Amino acid sequence: MIAAKKRNLQSVWITIAILLILNLIGNSFFHRFDLTKDHRYTLSETSLNIIKQVKEPLSIKIYMEGDLPAEFKRLQQETRELVEEFQAYNSNINFEFVNPLENKDASMDNIKTLYMKGLTPVNITVDDKGKQSQAMVFPWAIAVYQNKEVNIPLLKNIMGASTTEKVIGSVQHLEYSIADALNKITKEKQKKIAVIKGNGEIHDVFIAKFLLQIKESYHIGPFTLDSVAKSPVNSLEALKKYDLAIIAKPTEAFSDAEKQVLDQFIINGGKTIWLVDQVTVEMDSLYNDAGATLAFPRDLNLNDMFFKYGIRINPDIVKDEQGSPIKLATGEQGSATQYQNFNWKFAPLVYPESQHPIVKNLGGIKFDFANPIDTLKNGIKKTVLLKSSQYSKKVGTPTEINLNIVAEETSPNHYINTGNIPMAVLLEGNFNSVFQNRVLAFEQNNFEATGKASKMIVISDGDIIKNQLDKNYEPVELGFDQRSGNLYDNKDFLLNCVNYLLDDTGLINIRSKDLDLPLLDKEKVYENYTRTQVITIGLPILILAIFGVVFGFLRKRKYSK
Repeated sequence: MIAAKKRNLQSVWITIAILLILNLIGNSFFHRFDLTKDHRYTLSETSLNIIKQVKEPLSIKIYMEGDLPAEFKRLQQETRELVEEFQAYNSNINFEFVNPLENKDASMDNIKTLYMKGLTPVNITVDDKGKQSQAMVFPWAIAVYQNKEVNIPLLKNIMGASTTEKVIGSVQHLEYSIADALNKITKEKQKKIAVIKGNGEIHDVFIAKFLLQIKESYHIGPFTLDSVAKSPVNSLEALKKYDLAIIAKPTEAFSDAEKQVLDQFIINGGKTIWLVDQVTVEMDSLYNDAGATLAFPRDLNLNDMFFKYGIRINPDIVKDEQGSPIKLATGEQGSATQYQNFNWKFAPLVYPESQHPIVKNLGGIKFDFANPIDTLKNGIKKTVLLKSSQYSKKVGTPTEINLNIVAEETSPNHYINTGNIPMAVLLEGNFNSVFQNRVLAFEQNNFEATGKASKMIVISDGDIIKNQLDKNYEPVELGFDQRSGNLYDNKDFLLNCVNYLLDDTGLINIRSKDLDLPLLDKEKVYENYTRTQVITIGLPILILAIFGVVFGFLRKRKYSK
């Protein structure tokens, strides 16, 4: 008996010693084990580097607490586990979940405050065994660091998707959303973006929402090419100080001197985003008594430049059966005009098929009178980011555009071998100058014929960056169409373009992360509700009861002797 006690005591001391040793090892070496199949809680190297930038307390307030619908509880749990992972690597990161609707007396004030910060709620219909109810959810978070504040969207807008599909897409983007927000408020702005002016580009008020968004991460400045005529060399040197040039819907031809400045900027490693319309036609010009307008080619004097880089934008219009809705008057009933939604085939609605990080997991992107892009062989790597649907074709110009096309009847036979037309292309490589073996527009001592490695994105529609104005002539959200009430993914696409071209931290690559999120099939659960309850609740209790009975019987049998 005494020997048995000694052995038990020895076992206790050995166990305590092992635990102490393991604790000391654990304090010396930090490691997190992720046992999930898709490694959803394993932070990327980019995220870990961003976490290291947090030198002072950083707080994250997440507005997803309370009695949430089932899908949002999943988003809430995934968000909680991910921010816990961020916190585990840096104790300066703190977070809390807040229910803005908890206090009924203060809820309206809370909602107004969040609205003012740009945090809009989501109204969803909750279907519980056939009973429907409305719920308001704020799928947002706010990060605060050194008196700087940034909004973190937790729910990704995917047009036409169900709530479940939106939650799955949002979980895919969680790490990117949080890491991007932390990077914005902890990292000093370094990269500079030039918004090119001087050739009839789109007015600032129509790209205000885009500029405000990229202003959070980059320095922005207008850069006019008017000075090229007087001092081209100085203009070029000034432009070289920027990292990216955005040319948004020019309407006037570029001079050869202006082209040489842009060309040498690119050859010296400058990145560019071209948003170019090769056809003159505007949607507003259709709203007249005739309901028609003329579309004709636009000469920007850029064809030779693009051809040298490896693409060609054709002066045609893409007509796509997968168009965007347009609301038109269909007659009068009493004193009120009746409106109806029609499919507008000259506004292609593009759902990205490419797995490139710029467009992966994006929703519908709306174009207006886009032009076809041809890719040419010249040694430059080309990636088609966006293209029209299978049932689309090119319409040559000049041509009349008439609203009556909404009544046109077509069949798949009209689109044999005509679809999948490129409308946004990424080019990467060492570009050759358009002035190679040509007379220069102006003398340049440091002219380069072959360039450094660079990137550019060419989009054959200038309106893709354009935000609409409300009744008070204030900009509305980029991608929001007031006529149809739809919100498209134009903003996310363009922001991804900028981040990809300028991102030196690899942040954009987090978007490529694929997660496997198994969710319950609600219809099957409702069909087998009683059976599901028995399996998920009753069976575990039954197993536990059987284990208790068997364990008690064996214990009684052992110690009754």
